[in-house]
Amino acid sequence: MDNIIRFDTVDDYNRFFGLETLHPLVGVVDLKDASGFPKRFTVNYGIYAVFLKDTKCAELRYGRQKYDFQEGTITSFAPGQVVESEMNENVRPAARGVLFHPDIIKGTSLGQEIKSYSFFSYSSYEALHISLKERKIFNDCLDKIKLELDHPMDRLSKRLISRNIQLLLDYCMRFYERQFITRAQANSDILTKFENLLDEYFMDSNPQTAGLPTVKYFADKICLSPNYFGDLIKKETGKTAQEYIQNKIIDLAKEMIIGSGKTVSEIAYELGFQYSQHFNRIFKKSTGYTPMEYRKMS
Repeated sequence: MDNIIRFDTVDDYNRFFGLETLHPLVGVVDLKDASGFPKRFTVNYGIYAVFLKDTKCAELRYGRQKYDFQEGTITSFAPGQVVESEMNENVRPAARGVLFHPDIIKGTSLGQEIKSYSFFSYSSYEALHISLKERKIFNDCLDKIKLELDHPMDRLSKRLISRNIQLLLDYCMRFYERQFITRAQANSDILTKFENLLDEYFMDSNPQTAGLPTVKYFADKICLSPNYFGDLIKKETGKTAQEYIQNKIIDLAKEMIIGSGKTVSEIAYELGFQYSQHFNRIFKKSTGYTPMEYRKMS
């Protein structure tokens, strides 16, 4: 791997690409104005970044995974992410976006809600592809942020900048929800695969050896990031992926409680619980009865 370049500040990013810094904590950048662009580089982000790529000017990778990349793609990066870029031959970068340091949103509504923008943790092959109308909305939001950066700083500047960044992120969330709908058939196939994997997990000895299944386990099996997978399942079923898994466990538990003479401890062990007390709490929270009460009632 190439030497990793750290972008801990907005100025780090701007100096690397030969761009002007107007504000130490936030910047609207247009890579068409970049004076320098290495052919290949690897970046560790210490800031947030959201870009609209107008042309496929480079290959982007998280680890070994390539970005699901085409014209009109929104890419987003959060502090701690490492991204490898390799520029295509004879292609100038054409991308516009916003960079912002975590400090600019501290004490703001965006700072309180930044973790709700789960697309920052989506994997490389879960990119957002937007329409011409959506591109205009994206660029209009960038123009509003740029307008505030060009305005003399006053007591409302931080609030207006953060709110306009939040507006942009809210639109990105809407665009992702639209993409979930337009990919309904693919999402349905993923849900079917998830259900099959759940069945297979409990048919095998996985619960006894690996314990209770996690959302990450199934996301990895389906080759999606946990956040993207979780958002997809919530969109398709109205339940979180964790709730979906727990419902499966409770259904299996009911069958074993009624249809077998096994003790509660044996059932808990076979389902992957380390302690039967944990199983009792989960079961009662879901059904309103302890396992023994449920058996007697049935």
